[in-house]
Amino acid sequence: MAGKLLSLLPPLLLAAVGLAGLLLLCVPTQDVREPPALKYGIVLDAGSSHTSMFVYKWPADKENDTGIVGQHSFCDVQGGGISSYANDPSRAGQSLVECLEQALRDVPKDRHAGTPLYLGATAGMRLLNLTSPEATARVLEAVTQTLTRYPFDFRGARILSGQDEGVFGWVTANYLLENFIKYGWVGRWIRPRKGTLGAMDLGGASTQITFETTSPPEDPDSEVHLRLYGQHYRVYTHSFLCYGRDQVLQRLLASALKIHHFHPCWPKGYSTQVLLRDVYRSPCTMDLRPHVFNSSALISLSGTSSPALCRDLVSGLFNVSSCPFSRCSFNGVFQPPVTGNFIAFSAFYYTVDFLRTAMGLPVGTLQQLEAAAETVCNQTWAELQARVPRQQARLADYCAGAMFIQQLLSRGYGFDERSFSGVVFQKKAADTAVGWALGYMLNLTNLIPADLPRLRKGTHFNSWVALLLLFAVLLLAALVLLLRQVRSAKSPGAL
Repeated sequence: MAGKLLSLLPPLLLAAVGLAGLLLLCVPTQDVREPPALKYGIVLDAGSSHTSMFVYKWPADKENDTGIVGQHSFCDVQGGGISSYANDPSRAGQSLVECLEQALRDVPKDRHAGTPLYLGATAGMRLLNLTSPEATARVLEAVTQTLTRYPFDFRGARILSGQDEGVFGWVTANYLLENFIKYGWVGRWIRPRKGTLGAMDLGGASTQITFETTSPPEDPDSEVHLRLYGQHYRVYTHSFLCYGRDQVLQRLLASALKIHHFHPCWPKGYSTQVLLRDVYRSPCTMDLRPHVFNSSALISLSGTSSPALCRDLVSGLFNVSSCPFSRCSFNGVFQPPVTGNFIAFSAFYYTVDFLRTAMGLPVGTLQQLEAAAETVCNQTWAELQARVPRQQARLADYCAGAMFIQQLLSRGYGFDERSFSGVVFQKKAADTAVGWALGYMLNLTNLIPADLPRLRKGTHFNSWVALLLLFAVLLLAALVLLLRQVRSAKSPGAL
């Protein structure tokens, strides 16, 4: 009788296992979101000296009304900035083709039509627009003709204001450093409590300073209100046109021609031919332009490695004699006291990195930065070439660049030793270049509708766990009894 019962148990357990499997198919279901598809966006950063293309991607759903955007790929356009093609606008459009062809490969083909494409031009085009609005329009028309030939959703080519450039750079830096939002270890998006950091950008034709403030500014034009990830931010920002690295160098060159007839910021032993048309073409050097001059004249100019004279030349760029507000940075521009930590990028980073790595000089304090600038300015051309043999192109200008940054931070923005200790000079954050383009894309994702999440049927988690455990126990019991039956059948006493 016992043997018959044992022989019946395996089929019964197998039937129970089958029943448990059927129950798994019959448990209540709920709607579960599938992972959202990726969307893509392309931003062309048309700077004063060159153009860069950034391809971004983000989930089609959103987090508190702002897309979670990351960099997908990058392309550096060969040649100068689009403003340099003012006399031949068609070449401005043609210069973008190689990078646009890369974008066709980087973005999946089925996403081409839905991928927004933007071009934002900065201070180089702002300067061109001051001198020739007609040439500016022709350049923008030429790049528009090129961009509309591609299968992307072209949303326009526009000139960013200095305020846009500053604010979007601030957004980029804080986004990459996860100061707005981050993905926590618990698998949820959380809002950090460390606060934001200020951003300082030094481009070719302008420089921007942007940081969060708590009180209303005396100049309403310097205030921007942002809403990101459900949070409100009050931000101070100002952009100084003609205070980018390239334009500063042109202004110092024009001053040297006017005052000294030699260049105190250039190294001794370095000389070059200067075409006056190139020196005085920019609106930034207009106030230094002689009333009468031969624009085709070539002037031979030599360096003298004179730190004191170079400092005086750079100091002339900053007017701190008058201020219509309770507090100013320079040139009568309102600025609240700098507070908190800052990230300085673009030419700030390249210049300070040269001092640290190529010259081996400490720059951790304002005093060290000033000493480092003076050390570079004391170098002869032969000494610099021996020390940095691979950086011939910009080597003669590092003295002026370093002296300008030191004075901009201390004399211009009002950093002291305590506040300067919170400044970091970085090219990238989270392996992504810091600049305005990503912040621009983050802002634009609010204009891109999120896909409706697709739903599929799924089982409640607790039901799945209970039934899977039951299934496993029954299957294990059936196997154990089956093994016992096989052993009993092989034993000598088995009937």
